[in-house]
Amino acid sequence: MTEDTAKRTMIRAAMKAPYLDREEEHDLALRWRDHHDQAAMHRITTAHMRLVIAMAAKFRYFGLSMGDLIQEGHIGLLEAAARFEPDREVRFSTYATWWIRASMQDYILRNWSIVRGGTSSAQKALFFNLRRLRAKLAQGSETLSGTSLYKEISSTLGVPEADVAMMDSRLSAPDTSLNAPLIDDGGASSDRMDFLVSDDPLPDEIVGEAIDIERRSGWLRNALGVLNERELRIIAERRLQEEGATLESLGQTLGISKERVRQIESRAMEKLKTALVKESPAFLSA
Repeated sequence: MTEDTAKRTMIRAAMKAPYLDREEEHDLALRWRDHHDQAAMHRITTAHMRLVIAMAAKFRYFGLSMGDLIQEGHIGLLEAAARFEPDREVRFSTYATWWIRASMQDYILRNWSIVRGGTSSAQKALFFNLRRLRAKLAQGSETLSGTSLYKEISSTLGVPEADVAMMDSRLSAPDTSLNAPLIDDGGASSDRMDFLVSDDPLPDEIVGEAIDIERRSGWLRNALGVLNERELRIIAERRLQEEGATLESLGQTLGISKERVRQIESRAMEKLKTALVKESPAFLSA
């Protein structure tokens, strides 16, 4: 049996299933809730499969398989039957409609595009209502287009205009693979990915920079060994910190004048330079 034949058989069976009156529906729901009667569950869901099919037909314009939509709706129907409370005096069809619709909408959002969308309730409402609202507003006023149309839809659904514009662009064109071939005037073919430009450095440049930093750090560590304790402290606090200490604050800490601190710093820098050149003659050009 082919998929189309199986789908038609399922639809015919659903349409032939007898309706349930309120009392029978209530009795079956009680049997399921109190005794987990599988036969009662089956009768409830079978009688309402036509509701699933009708709902699936409303979502057929999203380009997904009708059979898949019916299967997802059936999952929602089963969830509704398992959670239904017969004592609330609400017909099962009213309660199940929400679960069926939610199940189908979640399926559509997962499979309509490889890019995940509709992650919030506002975006979900925008996804499923944008086309309908745009058609309705366009019929009512020929002057609504572009920004004015987005503004009207934004006001109706309570979402930012930027979200409306972004969703409209997504719905107006299918996903395009980065590996899709592009053919130029000369007949040569290349992928879309070849035209993506990144401002990040190349991998060999990143590795080279990391090696250079490590080498310079080693030179500096060795050169610092030629300084005495006071010189090392002044260099560390003045040159090796993000916010270097002032000459005056260091002078107060060390009990010397700020001029003396400047002199010691100058002498230490000369000693460092000599040590670094001795450590690696290439330092000055590095």
